[in-house]
Order: sequence, then structure tokens, then C-alpha cells
Amino acid sequence: MSGIKIVIAGAAGRMGRAALRAISGSPDFELIGALVRKEHPDIGNDASALAGAKPSGISLSDDALPLLAQAQALIDFTTPELSVELAALSAQARIVHVMGTTGLSAKDDEKIRAAARHAVIVKSGNMSLGVNLLAAFAKQAAKALPGFDIEIVEMHHRKKVDAPSGTALLLGRAAAQGRDISLDDHAVKARDGQVGPRGNEAIGFASLRGGTVVGEHDVIFAGNGERVVLRHVAEDRSIFAAGALAAAKWGQGKKPGLYAMADVLGL
Repeated sequence: MSGIKIVIAGAAGRMGRAALRAISGSPDFELIGALVRKEHPDIGNDASALAGAKPSGISLSDDALPLLAQAQALIDFTTPELSVELAALSAQARIVHVMGTTGLSAKDDEKIRAAARHAVIVKSGNMSLGVNLLAAFAKQAAKALPGFDIEIVEMHHRKKVDAPSGTALLLGRAAAQGRDISLDDHAVKARDGQVGPRGNEAIGFASLRGGTVVGEHDVIFAGNGERVVLRHVAEDRSIFAAGALAAAKWGQGKKPGLYAMADVLGL
């Protein structure tokens, strides 16, 4: 019995390569396509071999439509613009689209919700079990500690292009839900100069960049005379790839809709 037919988008990137290595040798998945941007210098080369895994015979391609027509699932760690395009194609193909792309705008999210009327889309700023458990804790703590100020500090490698990270925003949304407030209305993403005193319901973000840090996130609850710090440290990208593949498997047979990793993990 063959595994779930899967396509990896952003296959030449850090997360795409991690997903290719995770699939290699797995009986649960059959790699049928690996997508990269147009005119990528490695188009035509074996995707798995370039990721450091056993050659799969699947070449890097920039033509998504014929691959998605044969697929059952798509793993997507790309860019907002490309993820929106892929969501529309996933809707046409009626497949499971696991989206780990960050930096999406409100307009992008609206288009993705529209695509989710016809496809199972699992969208998350972070695919790891630990982070999604942390989000559940953050929601609970925000509710239990109504007088505490909330600050989220994240650090990633020097090449990350968006800030705050998708994971930081996921954690911020969880905390906002615990307080029954809107993150859009209460997020403070930059402070510089004479900014005045902190708002009581503000949820602050600080973004650090440097080196090769995979991902570190602290959710800080600061009260009078005490602090509670919830922390997650990602040591290897394989945890995100494993979570994305679990989501692709979970989505098989589900009704079309927009889901989160919390749904996949039963949180």
C-alpha cells in the first residue's frame, strides 16, 4: 500500500529540505513533487539528494499545477504571495494544504479562508507540539492572571525576514483569547523614544535576530513583585517538519475548512 501522495513547496529552503529528509524512507508518504521558485538554479536536480537524503528520483520543479492535480497533500513553507496562489490551486485540486508560511497579511488571510471552502487547510505559525502546547498554557495563564502585563520575546537566525515571528503572533493571539480581547487592537510591536506608559491590556513584542538560532520564544507575565515566564526553545527544524507531516496525515478525509495545529493535536 502506497503512502499519502505529497508535494513539498519551498523544497530548496530550510524547512522544505527538513520536510524532504523527514519523508525519506517513510512508509506513510510518497513524495511526488518538489516545488521551487521559477528559474531556481537547481531545477531538474533530485530534490531529496539536495536535501541530504537518499535520492528519490523526484526533480525540483517550478510547475505546481500538474503536481497538485496528482497529490493528496501539500506542505508549504514559502512566501505569502506564493502561499495564496497555492491555496487557490489546492482548492481546485481538493487536497490537504499544510501551510507554515509566516508574514501573511489580513488580505492574504481572507483569500486563504476563501480557498478553505474547498480544501482542508491547516495553517499555523509553528508546527511543533511543544509550541502549540505553550500556546494553550499562554491562553490559560492570561485568563488566570488578569492583572499581569504580557510581553513576548522571540529570537531567530539572521536570515529571517519577518517580525514578529509567526510563532510569536500565534502566542500573542492565544494570550489575547485568554483575556477576551483582540490582538490586532492591543499588540505593541515596536517601542522607540518617548512612547508613554504601558497600556494595561497591551501585548508587547520584541524581536531579536542573529546567528543560526532556530527559534526561541518567551511569553512573560509580569505582575507586582513576580513574573511567570513560559518558554520554548527549538533545537532542530525536524520538529516542524514532523508536525507538518502529521497535519498532512490528519487532514485526510476531513471536511474542507481552515484548521490550526491545535486541531491536529487535539488541544
